[in-house]
Amino acid sequence: MENKLDLFKWKQYESAIILLTVRWYLKYSLSNREIVEMMSERGLEISHTTIMRWVHEFGPEIDKRIRPYLKPTNYSYRTDETYIKVKG
Repeated sequence: MENKLDLFKWKQYESAIILLTVRWYLKYSLSNREIVEMMSERGLEISHTTIMRWVHEFGPEIDKRIRPYLKPTNYSYRTDETYIKVKG
């Protein structure tokens, strides 16, 4: 597995900035342009296409590394006072 330095080698921005923008995009329902606005408020000029490329490049790697720490989901569900009306 690649270490942290190899993942972000030859990138213009620091790894913390890249991970923050990708995390915001994946966790919250923000568009690339909204993230660009948030970063410009913090003094960083990043293009929305750059963020899109980061999500495509680092999203699967983040998913692979975080998957073991997520809680397992329960596939059962319960309904209360539900009925179906069928004609015919």
